[in-house]
Amino acid sequence: MQAAVLEKAPPNRPTVVLRSVPRSSPQLSRATLACSNCGMRSQCVPSGMRNEDMSEIDQMVTSRRRIRRGEHVYRAGDPFIGIFAFRTGFFKSYAESEDGRTHVTSFEMAGDISGFDGIEDGHYTQNVIALEDGEACTITFAQVDSVSTRVPGLQHYLFRVMSREIVREQGLMMLLGTMRAEARVAHFILDLARRFAARGYSSTEFNLRMTREEIGSYLGLKLETISRLFSRFQDEGLIEVQGRAIKLVDLPALHELAGEHA
Repeated sequence: MQAAVLEKAPPNRPTVVLRSVPRSSPQLSRATLACSNCGMRSQCVPSGMRNEDMSEIDQMVTSRRRIRRGEHVYRAGDPFIGIFAFRTGFFKSYAESEDGRTHVTSFEMAGDISGFDGIEDGHYTQNVIALEDGEACTITFAQVDSVSTRVPGLQHYLFRVMSREIVREQGLMMLLGTMRAEARVAHFILDLARRFAARGYSSTEFNLRMTREEIGSYLGLKLETISRLFSRFQDEGLIEVQGRAIKLVDLPALHELAGEHA
């Protein structure tokens, strides 16, 4: 089996493309696991770290796990073993109601960190599943607690990451509670664009790793509404869509729909 890894396209083709890399042996060396050797470290490690601080941070990663599409990183109720830094791939978090209904709560990509929901009572409260093959680094919380006492900037950085998640959840609640359907979809597209841009990829051409139904679950909209709005946005010249590939054509109009300043 091969893992899918995001790769920058050539200058004349700015879209995000995929390349395939062979699976490595499950026995990874400490050097391979090291954050200092990872291309995603700028997303999940504080910037400006001294060499000695990076050596400390490298010790936090206890393992790296290959996760196949459709495989869970963890499930609600699983014992808390640590937090996960995603190195490659695309994931979704979702919650299940007692009657079996599911609701997508977030989408994670390379550079994001997940698992903070398990800190409070020692069990995870959500489910995280891979939407494509990827890799996740496991960071035990005991290691984080220990290293934080020796690396001044680490604890502050993790507080910022947790705060960012809280702000994102609050933003989603406002999105669901106050925005019209077209504003929700425009905001979702623009938010994805910003996240891709932060990782060095094109902010105007990328692939949607999630289905229209999953987008609807996240935004509190029906599948039919999502499909209709994507078609409408394309007809009005705001976007171009081919399957899961999307190109943002009229950014000012999208920002206006989302109620944002361009």
